[in-house]
Amino acid sequence: MKYLIRRYSFYFGGDQPEVSWSERLRSCAGAFVGLILVFTIAKLLGELVGIDEWLMASLGASALLVFALPGSPMAQPWAVIAGNTLSALIGVTAITVMPEPLLAMPIAVSLSIMGMFVLRCLHPPAAAVALIAVLGHITHYCYAFFPVLLDSILLVFVAGVYSNLTGKRYPNRPK
Repeated sequence: MKYLIRRYSFYFGGDQPEVSWSERLRSCAGAFVGLILVFTIAKLLGELVGIDEWLMASLGASALLVFALPGSPMAQPWAVIAGNTLSALIGVTAITVMPEPLLAMPIAVSLSIMGMFVLRCLHPPAAAVALIAVLGHITHYCYAFFPVLLDSILLVFVAGVYSNLTGKRYPNRPK
């Protein structure tokens, strides 16, 4: 029985590394503080300039990466900022050129992945940014800059400050 549990626990999270409770709490508190700050600043800026779209939905997934896995290449500033912005641009283009969402969605996601490979900015939540643009029928390129670019920059900035204040190195620095 122990053999079976050990063998099949892999399929139920058994391959996940052990994480201390202090690190879990640090990551969760960072995501909370980071998102509160980003949402508040973005909402205020949106109201200031009269834009209703001040939030990108995939920011929660980006927060997981930058606060819980700050050493990951996919959580680094270039990956977060360029990956999200590029994917927003591609998503807007896809729904503009191909108004049929069933075709525009896979086109947007696959081209976003290719673009992130080319620009060396792989960031998994960014694929969702492209999908969100298509699903929301967002046809104005301003979306890529506000909220996507701005929210990404704010998140990276807050993550850098928070992580370094709490003993985690972010972003990675060349050795």
